Amino acid sequence: MGLCENMQSIITFGLILAFVSPCLCHGSSQTKNGFYNVINYGAKGDGRSDDTQAFLKAWQSTCGAQGMATLVIPANYEFLLSPLMLKGPCHASNIQIQLRGKIVAATKSAWPSYKYTWILITNVNGLTVDGTGGSLDGFGSSWWPCRTCPRPSVITFNACTGLSVSHLNIINSLKSHININGCVRATFSGISILSPADSHNTDGITVYGSKNVWIRDSTIACGDDCIAISGGSSYVNVTGIACGPGHGISIGSLGNGNSNTVEQVHVRNCNFTKTQNGARIKTFEGRTGYARGITFEEITLIQTRNPIIINQFYTNRKPSLQNGGVEVSGITFRGFHGTSMTNEAITLNCGPQGCYNIVLDQNNIASSNPGKPASCSCKNAHGTVSSTLPTCPCLLP
Repeated sequence: MGLCENMQSIITFGLILAFVSPCLCHGSSQTKNGFYNVINYGAKGDGRSDDTQAFLKAWQSTCGAQGMATLVIPANYEFLLSPLMLKGPCHASNIQIQLRGKIVAATKSAWPSYKYTWILITNVNGLTVDGTGGSLDGFGSSWWPCRTCPRPSVITFNACTGLSVSHLNIINSLKSHININGCVRATFSGISILSPADSHNTDGITVYGSKNVWIRDSTIACGDDCIAISGGSSYVNVTGIACGPGHGISIGSLGNGNSNTVEQVHVRNCNFTKTQNGARIKTFEGRTGYARGITFEEITLIQTRNPIIINQFYTNRKPSLQNGGVEVSGITFRGFHGTSMTNEAITLNCGPQGCYNIVLDQNNIASSNPGKPASCSCKNAHGTVSSTLPTCPCLLP
């Protein structure tokens, strides 16, 4: 073959390669339509092969896309993942994650080292997660027997603004199921969480340092707080939650970290079934901070152990003469109806500094133990009570 013919062949091959190579990478139609399927990036989805790197590659394309982009985790596959971080900020203006398949964690023995969380989504704005048909399985049973071992959460959303998560199904968490950390304008709806009652410290949803958060229309069964609203959080609305088993919906604990304030929380139209607590505020003794502007209302109780409880001696539980403490004020408990598994239906156990502006209104809580009426106990609690059973004559003006 002559030199000219040889050069012509090389040029022709180069032109063919230029046209074909985008298709060989990940599929031109996929890129054009803004959908990035993890299968096209090498994920096996057989439940045995580690698909973490394929997920990372698919995320890089999704995050770096123009305009709107969708990360697709397809149905009828089981994806085994090691600890995974999906990191922003992203070039894409809006990102959706479609979780249709099942994602499973490796057993404890397969983790190379402890991680704070199994799946971390951080600094991604305008993110929508739709878990319809999919699930996350933390394989927590391999971790639960060691109660003193540090354990990861299933999924953490960190520093995300304009976040929407719906129909997410999580089972068998290693520790907390969902962490919401440093997020602004976040909505969680149609969430399903299921772990055994004896799975230690498996909180359902924890909120840290976040503002303008909605959690609604969800079912949570776990081994700790169904929802815990902790330090630095404000303007949190919780409605339509079915909690049980679990430890109820808690404010705190407060006073044991760098940020010890919670305010403007509204919990409404929730059910507690055989939970350890109903509405709870818990703080550490002798610390600083505040919990204020908090309302629990329209609450249904079914054999709940501590339907209404303020405990400012969370670690000690025995009052002392120590001065100072987390300020608890402007707390309303309204429209509680149902049964308490213990005789003490209302417990207002405040520190020496006192709790103020506590409102008990239109509550009717009876003991589920025949012949043992429900009661109320108070210490250093100030406020008003109206139309409430059991009566609370111990509440100070």
